[in-house]
Amino acid sequence: MDSNLRIGFIGAGNMAYGIAKGLLQSGDVPPTSVKVSAPSARNFVRFQELGVAVTHSNEEVIHSCNLVFVAVKPHLVAAVLGVITKYVTQKHIIVSVAAGVTLVTLEGLLPTGSVVLRLMPNLPCLVQQGALLFSRGTHAQPEDGALLRSLLQPCGLVEEGPEAWIDIHTGLSGSGVAFGAGQLLRDSGKHPAQLRSEVCTPGGTTIFGLHAMEQGGVRAATMTAVEIATERARDLGRKPSHIATDNRK
Repeated sequence: MDSNLRIGFIGAGNMAYGIAKGLLQSGDVPPTSVKVSAPSARNFVRFQELGVAVTHSNEEVIHSCNLVFVAVKPHLVAAVLGVITKYVTQKHIIVSVAAGVTLVTLEGLLPTGSVVLRLMPNLPCLVQQGALLFSRGTHAQPEDGALLRSLLQPCGLVEEGPEAWIDIHTGLSGSGVAFGAGQLLRDSGKHPAQLRSEVCTPGGTTIFGLHAMEQGGVRAATMTAVEIATERARDLGRKPSHIATDNRK
């Protein structure tokens, strides 16, 4: 890693933590090169356990870091960028992970010529099994994308694609992990309901998707399918072996 690279996170939620942990797990990014800001200290402890510096000042992150992840809720992006925009220079790389906020919108909120990328990660970054898709803005060069890809590879599969794919990815890989994140469930030791709440922003994409699945009876249908398959397995086990063989013909 470039020794001059300093990585910042504006926002200290689950997505910021997942990315930060993934970056640090590789060993290529030292904790001393990372700084996180948030208005509340509620989530600071887990970042401090990683050895990362924390602050309440977004301006401090912009001043001390040259690659900055904007990891706040979508409705807060305009307000956050409005405060820091006067400090953003051509040397900064701004990476937004806010769902639904387009590159055009981001570039309009920042100084002309700003280097902006849009990224959609997902929570399995915590266990290095994430699926991450990014798109480059107007002034982001291939080398900026290559840098981001290199940094994020410890988090999982990283791909670049057109921005039109981002919303699809949000629904499939961003929200979709809540529909069956087996390894994350196994490794985290957390209750499934807790993991679900961690990826379900109120009014966000995941909770809407889960609501649609509940309306469609997916959970009930899955449970019924497992029960029926189990009973069928028991039935086959009760029959003589020659009958089971005949059934396979």
